[in-house]
Amino acid sequence: MSSQTTAMPDTPDAIAPSPGIGHKWIRPLDTFLGYLIEIPVALLVIAEVVILFSGIFARYVLNTPLIWSDELASLLFLWLAMLGAAVAFRRGEHMRMTAFVNRASPSTQAFLNVFAISVSLVFVLLVLEPGFSSVAEQSVITTPAMGISMAWRTAALPTGLVFMTVFAVMRLIEISNWRLVGKALLLIAAIGLALYAMTPFFEDLGNYTLVVFFVVLVAVGVFTGVPIAFSFGIATYAYLSFSTYVPVMVLVGRMDEGMSHLILLAVPLFVFLGLLIDMTGMAHKMVSFLASILGHVRGGLSYVLVGAMYLVSGISGAKAADMAAIAPVLFPEMKSRGTDEGELVALLSATGAQTETVPPSLVLITIGSVTSVSITSLFIGGLVPSAVLGVMLCLVVWWRNRKVDLTGVVRQPRSEVLKSFVVALPALTLPFVIRAAVVEGVATATEVSTIGIVYSCIIGICVYRKFDVKRLYPILIDTATLSGAILLIIGTATGMAWALTQSGFSADLADLMGSLPGGAFTFFCVSIVTFIVLGSVLEGIPAVVLLGPLLFPIAEELGINDVHYAMVAILAMGIGLFAPPFGVGYYAACAIGRVAPDKGIKPIVGYMCSIFIGLLLVAAIPWLSTGFLDK
Repeated sequence: MSSQTTAMPDTPDAIAPSPGIGHKWIRPLDTFLGYLIEIPVALLVIAEVVILFSGIFARYVLNTPLIWSDELASLLFLWLAMLGAAVAFRRGEHMRMTAFVNRASPSTQAFLNVFAISVSLVFVLLVLEPGFSSVAEQSVITTPAMGISMAWRTAALPTGLVFMTVFAVMRLIEISNWRLVGKALLLIAAIGLALYAMTPFFEDLGNYTLVVFFVVLVAVGVFTGVPIAFSFGIATYAYLSFSTYVPVMVLVGRMDEGMSHLILLAVPLFVFLGLLIDMTGMAHKMVSFLASILGHVRGGLSYVLVGAMYLVSGISGAKAADMAAIAPVLFPEMKSRGTDEGELVALLSATGAQTETVPPSLVLITIGSVTSVSITSLFIGGLVPSAVLGVMLCLVVWWRNRKVDLTGVVRQPRSEVLKSFVVALPALTLPFVIRAAVVEGVATATEVSTIGIVYSCIIGICVYRKFDVKRLYPILIDTATLSGAILLIIGTATGMAWALTQSGFSADLADLMGSLPGGAFTFFCVSIVTFIVLGSVLEGIPAVVLLGPLLFPIAEELGINDVHYAMVAILAMGIGLFAPPFGVGYYAACAIGRVAPDKGIKPIVGYMCSIFIGLLLVAAIPWLSTGFLDK
């Protein structure tokens, strides 16, 4: 596996299996199990495209809606997510922070890699039984449209966990250093026993218990190289087990809910679309045209990335899907032009935070629904604040590229630009086709990617005559793997968000913020800090549901416009969501860009500082959020 992978790497030399130890059966078994899940997961990606596009065709061409299409797509989606996560585990492509692991001595690195696999194994074993129990409970419920048992859907989670268990055990057997394995398991047991011994004290600690589990324990997992999803999951499981009376089956339910939300189906479909655009040559044509316009400008394609994310964010409403639509198109060309991959993923992540307020953002819709703020007003008010942050990002791009040597770079003549435009026009039309389908109501944000997929296939085959069928299977597997890694993070983060919500600390925090001296100014400052911190441990939607109904009435009492406050809150959450080391969005960006998380840590600091300054401007100038609203 490449050293640039964003995941749990293959076994390093220090813990590589010794030859001739009787484990030659591992590789054939691994290959067999790989095909056993890779073929179905590739078929699931195709099935989702067919089902959703059939729904659009039946609704708008045949005028006969398929009432079961969304239900079937949702059922298969959980299978796609869990089997994709299992494939990612087998291939070592779950996101992990390796900045500190890579600085350790070879022996310590070997131990930490074993520790990461062991923690992952312990987590899947702990939730395996609740997963099967959930299937038994759901078996008596039938789906409304198709009338089949919900067990067919919920069985996806324990099935994926079983495969991950088998792959984890096989990796530990391959290591063949049982002393390391024993030390790792003993350390995990010692941490568990210590938390169990502290159980009587957790009740007295109140909400400070959250620090133990969701700050200290998560940090230990993340910085020792445990994959992000499993760090979140094991911390939540420990919190529920040692400091509450809530059954751990709730965690399984929240993971299911977080991973199977139908809007998230846009993630694998946009990932597939991005890879398809590259395979059909459309990406090359688009980038060639953009390069002919901005190739002579320092950092030209970086400006394109900022602008493209602003435009695409209005298509899917899901940030991971937005990044998946952009990165495969621009990253290869930017890398070929010498842009550092850490710089690429840092800018991609920063644009994710920047565009949180671009409609039809799911966060905007959620904040309107839980606070009674006009969603139309939020959509109007969100455009300028995001543009302000985009300008701040462009200033950083200009500064970092101001000394780039462009000697020998010649500006393309207008005739070449025009020729490049004509050739690229079918490809350049794709974003407008997708946006028109959403605006005109032809397709939902989830369905619209299938229109892009069908369009790309037609253009690739009929116009550019470049459609390599042999590459289709690897693309489908890459789509499922990447999507599974992202969705498992979202699933465990949803469980963690639920645990935080149920702890009651949100009401205490709202009371504290409402009683602070200094009026609106202090409240604004504390709100920004609070939403950045919450955004780093929760996704935007859980954080909004958690604090929106509590804080917006306080803001209104202090004379703060609700749309203005919403923009500040959402952008602050976006900064937290996409800022390492805890921001889930940052790891999603790394997974989509296939860049190791530690490589983007340094370059992202400047981008995050710039959009934080932009956030302060939005907070200080209400007109930026409210200037275009009807008076």
